[in-house]
Amino acid sequence: MGRFEEKVAVVTGAGAGIGKACALAIAREGGRVVVADIDGSAAIACTAQIAAEAGRALALAIDIADAQAVAALFETAERHFGGVDLLVNNASAMHLTPRDRAILDLDLAVWDQTMATNLRGTLLCCRQAIPRMIARGGGAIVNMSSCQGLSGDTAQTSYAASKAAMNMLSASLATQYGHAQIRCNAVAPGLIMTERLLATLDECMQRHLRRHQLLPRVGRPEDVAALVAFLLSDDAALITGQVVCIDGGMLAHVPTYADGGNSRAARAAGDTAEAVHC
Repeated sequence: MGRFEEKVAVVTGAGAGIGKACALAIAREGGRVVVADIDGSAAIACTAQIAAEAGRALALAIDIADAQAVAALFETAERHFGGVDLLVNNASAMHLTPRDRAILDLDLAVWDQTMATNLRGTLLCCRQAIPRMIARGGGAIVNMSSCQGLSGDTAQTSYAASKAAMNMLSASLATQYGHAQIRCNAVAPGLIMTERLLATLDECMQRHLRRHQLLPRVGRPEDVAALVAFLLSDDAALITGQVVCIDGGMLAHVPTYADGGNSRAARAAGDTAEAVHC
């Protein structure tokens, strides 16, 4: 018996990367999964992998910024599987991040579209899931935040603001519906090497980011999925309203850590400040 036997999960942005890893992790522990993604073919491919492993899943193409589409998503989940117990809000407007710049250079359309998907879309999914969870005696929600929602950056203003707001949305949901046995937590990944990130992040920036991790490797989607599965499960029955970082220690140290911190002892040879120059 897995931790999610007889449970029904909706995972958005589940066609690839972290969302796909979450869908697979839930299915491998007995959960029935609605695999939702704006890329319908990617959702179908994820569902096929779940089926190949003897799991149960349903693929749906959906834009979570569309309120009617979100309502249809949850109606389909209820009709197909009987209800909703678990929700992973992972969908995000990542295609906009190359245009997501500093405040004075930011196209307001990018801001509006990012908020419509990342924040409003998450809210829409929560509003559809909560009544269905209440009807089944409770449930658990994990919202996919980011370390960029916890620290400033020179760009990606819209993305960071949306993730910071998601942290408070998660705390509000946990506060308002804890009495109904609904838990909600946010997960804040750091450097997680998804397919998309591997395709867009050059080697120079990868080395720069790795220097600021405390652990000697970067994260994988499966690392995040393991944390999400824990937070959704009864193993985390007393955990709610939290923002949990999974960043290899990137946000845990003083800013000068990568250059030796406050000591005169430098880090490993070749891993000093000069390493950022490419």
